[in-house]
Amino acid sequence: MEKYSQFRDRGSGIAPFFPIPSQPAGIYLPVHVFLFLFKLPLFFTIATAYFVFLQWFPLGSLGKKAILWMILGAPGIWWIDLQIDGVKKGSLAKKHDGRVPEPGSVIASSFTSPIDSLYLAAIFDPIFTVSYPHTRQVQVISLFGAILRALSKPTEYPPKGGKMTDIKTLLAEHPTSIIVVFPECTTTNGRGILPFSPSLLTTPPGTKIFPISLRYTPPDVTTPVPGRYLTFIWNLLSQSTHTIRVRIAEVVYNTSKPSDSNEDSTWASSSRDLMNGDDQDVNEQEQRVIEKVGEALARLGRVKRVGLTVKDKAAFVKAWSKGR
Repeated sequence: MEKYSQFRDRGSGIAPFFPIPSQPAGIYLPVHVFLFLFKLPLFFTIATAYFVFLQWFPLGSLGKKAILWMILGAPGIWWIDLQIDGVKKGSLAKKHDGRVPEPGSVIASSFTSPIDSLYLAAIFDPIFTVSYPHTRQVQVISLFGAILRALSKPTEYPPKGGKMTDIKTLLAEHPTSIIVVFPECTTTNGRGILPFSPSLLTTPPGTKIFPISLRYTPPDVTTPVPGRYLTFIWNLLSQSTHTIRVRIAEVVYNTSKPSDSNEDSTWASSSRDLMNGDDQDVNEQEQRVIEKVGEALARLGRVKRVGLTVKDKAAFVKAWSKGR
């Protein structure tokens, strides 16, 4: 790994783009093969039935969530370790208004695996968006698109001709929905938090932003390197069980006032990179909001924030592909 040392964060030495290797199977390899062959038809059948047919039927939110939980259950994702800031363990059954995402709020989620989107959809039935490093606008995608996004190459800029909008507009158009934002813009292995897109800055001042951290045991189901479809499926289906560690932080509000250049109702695209010093389009108040959400995700995941960007990951993927 020494030849990839330039893709370690200079301050912490963290390498957020390296794939996490699986534990050697050893004498249990036949067991893993059996589990994979047993789970694959079940997982494939349920997932195909939903994404090809059932999602277009008027099943209602509860019906869709039930099928999504079946997709999660097929590979053995049985246990969810949930904690909410300010709520003691063992008291989650009580009513805690305002501490969990609700319609009209925004989720700022960590981004490490295709399972992220699947779990969030099974719980919240939200609208998924794609963020980019140099613009405040977002692109709306489907659940299946969000899953594929976790296995896709990192992109710095929106596709030409792609329909872009902002969080403020989405909330106005879908007042009964939750909006999910992946502010890091690309996946990591969960060992560091990347610099954020400024897309969260289009959230209206009174709207709740919930930082949510998702971590997995074993962690080899993370997909920091794009295109590893078969590896992901093997790691997902060859284990007996998987655990999701979910942490929800206290609400963050966008208390900033946009700079003059960004007061436009379309929230025009920003042309700066948050971590490369070109931040004249983000004022101090806006930067504090971004920092607050970033620090919350780092604290929840028990990791550090790093200075490596989407551009760095694209360079890493190119170098990794050549090395393989």
